[in-house]
Amino acid sequence: MTKNIEVPAGLAERRARAVYDLGLSTIYASRADARFSYCTYVPEHIGQPGTRPMQLVVVVHGTGRAFVNYREAFSGFAKWNDCIVLCPLFPAGVRGDGNRDGFKHLVEADIHYDRILLDMVAEVGEKFASDFSRFALFGYSGGGQFVNRFAMLHPEHLWAASIGAPGSVTLIDPAQGWWVGTKDFETRFGKPMNLQALRRLPVHMVAGKADIETWEITHREGGKFFMPGANETGRTRPERLEALRRSFEAAGVKVAFDLLDNVPHNGLACVGHVQDFFAKALHDLRAVASAA
Repeated sequence: MTKNIEVPAGLAERRARAVYDLGLSTIYASRADARFSYCTYVPEHIGQPGTRPMQLVVVVHGTGRAFVNYREAFSGFAKWNDCIVLCPLFPAGVRGDGNRDGFKHLVEADIHYDRILLDMVAEVGEKFASDFSRFALFGYSGGGQFVNRFAMLHPEHLWAASIGAPGSVTLIDPAQGWWVGTKDFETRFGKPMNLQALRRLPVHMVAGKADIETWEITHREGGKFFMPGANETGRTRPERLEALRRSFEAAGVKVAFDLLDNVPHNGLACVGHVQDFFAKALHDLRAVASAA
C-alpha cells in the first residue's frame, strides 16, 4: 500500500518558485491587462548572501513575436551580470483586427503599450523585491521601432537603450508630425520630450550591412502608416538607422553605432554587440552607485 507523503506548504511554495519563477520562467499574463503576457529569466542565485542588487534588461520582440528566443539569448548575460531579463509579448490582433504593428507606435486606439510595459516592470520588481525604476531596453525590427519611440517618451526610466534595425524611424524633428517627427509630441503624449534625460542616456544602434530588403518597410500611399516623409530617411534599414543616428546626435544625444558585416535581418546575430554595450553601461551604472 502506497503511503501519501504530505509536503509542507512552505516547501511546496519554494519548489514552485524554483521551477516556474527562477531560471527560465513560465509565461505570465500582465496584471494590468491580461491580453498581454511576459516571460523572464531570473538567476537562481538571486537573494543569496553577497549577491549584488539585480538590474533589469527588457527585450522587445519584433513582428514575429519570438520573445522566448530573445529571453534565452540574454540568459547567460543575465546570469553573469546579476540581471533579470523581461520579455513582453504584445500579440498581433489584440483588438480583433489582425493588426501586427500596433505596439511599434506605442499607442493603438486605447492601448498604451508604454504603460503596459512599465506595469510589467513594476510587477516583476515587486515579485523579486528589486528596484527597477530604471532599466535597459533593447528591441529589434518592430521592437527597434518601439525602443526608438519609448526612449523619446520615457528616457528617465532607462539606464541604456539599444535600437536594432527598425524598419521605420521617428526623428527628433519638431518640423514634422508624428510618427515621422516630433512636432505634435506633447499633444499626443501629454508631456514634452525630456531631451535633457535623453542626452544623459547611453544609446546604441545596430543593424546588419546585408539588411537590404525593402518589401516590408516601404510606405505606400493609402497604407495605414503612410504620411509625408515616411520614406525620406532612406530606402533600407541601415540607411534609416543612420538617419536616426544623425537626428539624435544633432540633438546632442551620443550614439554608439554598429553596422555588422555579412549580417542580414537577424536580431539574434546582433545580440552579442548589444550585450557588450549593456555590459559597459551596467559597469558605469554600478560604479556611480558604489561611489554614492
